[in-house]
Amino acid sequence: LVAISRHRTWAEAAASLGVSPSALSQGIAELERRLGVPLFAAEGRRRVPHEYTATVVEHAERILADLDGLTRWLQLVGSGQVGRLRVGMIDIAAVHHFPDAVRRFRRANPSLDVSFAIAPTGQLLARLERGELDVAVCVDPEGTGRFAAEPLLRDELAVYAPPAAFQPALPPLTEWGPWLLFPTDSRTRTAIDRGLRQIGAPLVVEMESHLPEVLCEMVRQGLGWTVLPTAQAESGPHPLTRAMDAPLVTRTISAVTRATGTVHPAVQAFVQTLRDTLSGSGGRTP
Repeated sequence: LVAISRHRTWAEAAASLGVSPSALSQGIAELERRLGVPLFAAEGRRRVPHEYTATVVEHAERILADLDGLTRWLQLVGSGQVGRLRVGMIDIAAVHHFPDAVRRFRRANPSLDVSFAIAPTGQLLARLERGELDVAVCVDPEGTGRFAAEPLLRDELAVYAPPAAFQPALPPLTEWGPWLLFPTDSRTRTAIDRGLRQIGAPLVVEMESHLPEVLCEMVRQGLGWTVLPTAQAESGPHPLTRAMDAPLVTRTISAVTRATGTVHPAVQAFVQTLRDTLSGSGGRTP
């Protein structure tokens, strides 16, 4: 059922499972018999899912994720740190906060296959919930979803103005902008919008991007103002200049796992490596 939901045709789904289309059809028929409801309806020569089939697929994905997690955990227990650890990280965690920790963990676990996915928080949490990741280092979900979060550090975001805005002096708050910000589906964007409203700045957004490097460059070119993590905006040969000394927003970056199911045994060692790096660098821990 999950394979069918992830492929365009039943033939492709069957091929991904290494079975014939006929065998796949028989399997679905048996599943429908056991559930007591049809999952697909005939539409000409095509079989299309009922509306409620999507809910069945979601439960099936979680069951398969739990089973996959248990299987890989047993393999690791039996063979000793041999297997695969799937890590998701937001860009600032991977590039600025924890690159040394990632290298150190890989050196300490040479027989562990560690894969990394870099994406925004929303995408990482969605993949984590589907069982495609073992741990995500991202903005804390703050109680939303079926997650367990272990806070790692506080990440400050400040307001940055283009160079011309300082000539001869910054304009009043009511004239700040236009803004170049993270997209509206970003968890951080919600906090940024709230912070700008609280200080009385008009929220006129001219550009959105998930990429802080793009936003930085647009500010340097004088196209607008932005709010970015200080670690990203103030690094490199051409750092941006703050419009006000105090940070506008402070967010928590956490190590997030699924609240249910088996946690990969290597996750805790990985998180401890991140913590050790912060202790050595004097990072702003919660």
